[in-house]
Amino acid sequence: MAENPIEKRSRRGLLGFVFGRRGLWSKKCTADNGNKTPMRSSNASAPCTSNIQFTKSPCTEPNPKKLQEHKVSPEPIQNQTQMQRPVSKPSSHQYPNNNNPGPVQQQARKVVPREAFGLSGELESMIMDNQKAKGMMFGSLGNLKQPGATAVGNQTMVQNSGYGKKTTTSVSNNQDQSGSLCRAISTRMDPETLKIMGNEDYKNGNFVEALALYDAAIAVDPKKAAYRSNKSAALTALGRILEAVFECREAIRMEPHYHRAHHRLANLYLRLGEVEKSIYHIKHSGPETDQEDISKAKTVQTHLNKCTEAKRLRDWNTLIKETRNTIASGADAAPQVYALQAEAFLKSYRHQEADDALSRCPVFDVEMNTKYYGPIGYAGFLVVWAQVHMSSGRFGEAVEAIQLAAKLDRNNREVSMVHRRVQAVTAARSKGNDFFKAGRFQEASAAYGEGLDHDSRNSVLLCNRAACLFKMGQFDRAIEDSTSALTVRPAYAKARLRRADCNAKLGNWELAIGDYEILRKETPEDDQVIRGLMEAQNHIVKRRGHENL
Repeated sequence: MAENPIEKRSRRGLLGFVFGRRGLWSKKCTADNGNKTPMRSSNASAPCTSNIQFTKSPCTEPNPKKLQEHKVSPEPIQNQTQMQRPVSKPSSHQYPNNNNPGPVQQQARKVVPREAFGLSGELESMIMDNQKAKGMMFGSLGNLKQPGATAVGNQTMVQNSGYGKKTTTSVSNNQDQSGSLCRAISTRMDPETLKIMGNEDYKNGNFVEALALYDAAIAVDPKKAAYRSNKSAALTALGRILEAVFECREAIRMEPHYHRAHHRLANLYLRLGEVEKSIYHIKHSGPETDQEDISKAKTVQTHLNKCTEAKRLRDWNTLIKETRNTIASGADAAPQVYALQAEAFLKSYRHQEADDALSRCPVFDVEMNTKYYGPIGYAGFLVVWAQVHMSSGRFGEAVEAIQLAAKLDRNNREVSMVHRRVQAVTAARSKGNDFFKAGRFQEASAAYGEGLDHDSRNSVLLCNRAACLFKMGQFDRAIEDSTSALTVRPAYAKARLRRADCNAKLGNWELAIGDYEILRKETPEDDQVIRGLMEAQNHIVKRRGHENL
């Protein structure tokens, strides 16, 4: 198969423009290509249009309905030398394009040796033990970012609602444990049987178990493209899009005319915003080719072009609109599009919405991002992440992100500039906190002001300075800072409470009640809010009573 010309194009299109030399498109992806091998027959097809249900913030439960609706069908059962687990006859819905089912599919049930049941039970037990050993149950969202979750290295940091707190779930040893599990299983089972069992688990939504079984089949027969393709489907269902791409590429390298793998890879590229690559693989997907897929890809490209133009013109409102259209059109797992959207919100001083935008972006670990986008491309994402973290008061995460960006792209001017700003703001905030704890409110206010010289709309520094001004009795100035903080982050409860308290001190009871009532809806059991609201309401009643005398 001739080398794919699309894969050779270096850093062009939207990302090349947006991040300049930090192009996010991979320069070259030759894994799709390889020497020709005999064409493989595969009658079954299932469009790979699975759409990630991006739940914004940390720890949101997956939407099973969405996952079921969009999941990718694994390969149909083909040859089988040995049955070690009962398999129900697939329906036409399960394998819609398989008009000539194989011998396994023609049987509703087959008598299974007792040993197979024992092995199946042992397998399930091993998978459960493997998950417990990792300290987590994966569920079906894989490494998708949940609200408050941040990928750092090969760990996922899940932040609690409390400021600065986080719990860490380590996933650094997952591959080794999965490999051990696969080796243990594969020494006792036929790879086709493992694939069949994986298909069953996939069909039932048990994607982690299906992945382990496909890995086991690959461990026995690493040259079977169907196992790689099925593994790609399981990875996609778990939200591990980049890994799914690499598995599809490997399947196509093994069998260059593997139509289903081309079709799956086309859909994965579309979700990543790689339109030219997507169209290339759509055209090589044989019977899987669908003109609607090409039309969908062209729609995404149209919106990406509009994003590029809006970025060039610094038309942030249009950029926000077009990034939303791009995601809705199919590029729902493209980090560069979410980064563009977050940047547009930051430039528009809508920091809360910038944080919301990136919280919907899928999170891939450092290794996968660097492997796919390259160190310079990944550094471009980290620059945006660092600025969003800082604008939301997550200073530690901002420092961590920008330090990694500086390590990946040492000579980039923008990375250096953002690095200096993050360090200056973080240092000012730390110094101000120390002064505040010591009761030195004047010095604390000045320290926070130094940080605001580098980031004038930072809501946390504004709110902290308002606290200092409140302590010094400068209520009008404290209200100004609190209002500025709420302008960029309307849901910032601490700034709203600060403004309500200041208005209460000034006797602006109606204004105070307005803020207290908003807070009461958000935190109905907060004693401070309840007391403040009751006090303000009592003063209103007394004042009206005096006016009626």
